Amino acid sequence: MRLHRWSRAALPLACALMCALSGCTAISFGLANLPSYFSGIRRSSGVPYGTDARQRLDVYRPRTVCADCPVIVFWYGGSWDNGARQEYRFAGVALAQLGYVTVIPDYRVYPQVRFPLFLEDGAQAVAWVERHAAEYGGNPQRIVLMGHSAGAHMAAMLALNRSYLDHAGADPARIIGLIGLAGPYGLVPNNARLNDIFHAPFTPRDWQVIGYVRSHAPPALLLQGRADKLVAVSNTEELAATLRAHSDSVQTVFYDHRGHVDLLAALSLPARSRAPVLRDVAVFMHRVSADGGNSAPFDAAPTVPIDRP
Repeated sequence: MRLHRWSRAALPLACALMCALSGCTAISFGLANLPSYFSGIRRSSGVPYGTDARQRLDVYRPRTVCADCPVIVFWYGGSWDNGARQEYRFAGVALAQLGYVTVIPDYRVYPQVRFPLFLEDGAQAVAWVERHAAEYGGNPQRIVLMGHSAGAHMAAMLALNRSYLDHAGADPARIIGLIGLAGPYGLVPNNARLNDIFHAPFTPRDWQVIGYVRSHAPPALLLQGRADKLVAVSNTEELAATLRAHSDSVQTVFYDHRGHVDLLAALSLPARSRAPVLRDVAVFMHRVSADGGNSAPFDAAPTVPIDRP
């Protein structure tokens, strides 16, 4: 399971959005975020969950007042060395429009920190959500962890390796689901920067997600484009196979002719037709939030329509 060579700028800048729409070669997050300013979704910005300037989060609340909404915690990617929560307003709005309180945390990145400190930040953010979700209409007993790319790796590690949440004072039993978009779950550092981020005394056993799969893990939805050139599709395939081997609930959706950025871009209004990511997330969220995550395992090879708006 190799991680294809990362371009540091490729993830946020390419996503930022949609050269796929216009054929341009450079783009800003303004295009993706512009419609979100007219959505009516309420946002609480820059809420601290720790003392560092990077330990801040934004909370998005559905327009319909909800006193018991499930909560989605979403981590953006960026090769663990860049990114900012404000750039992903479009994602927070899209998920809140589905009816869920959505939290997008920042986290410390390289070179300020190396593995595993950004995961510790992620766990602290989850602990904050468990303590404060009710203040925003969220249910702290029904939390789904979600992320794209490096953020999907973070979400999966926190969902499957209980030690991070335990250490942060969070209750892993409150995690009812995992949604991963194109995550490098079997990460093999293959350039100098990644080798410096994931360094000794830690080994692949510490940062590869698959080794932490256990029975009774939260149900998972793993999404990936078959044309992904940054993260090998085998990452999703092998994590799903390992979850199934432990009789865990997992659904995979592979979008034909879609690449790494397309999955995240599909959360934005300008590029929503790129892939039915929001629809697939909505179906999964309805299922796990309706029964608290105690659903029977998904079929080993579910039939899910793809590539439709």
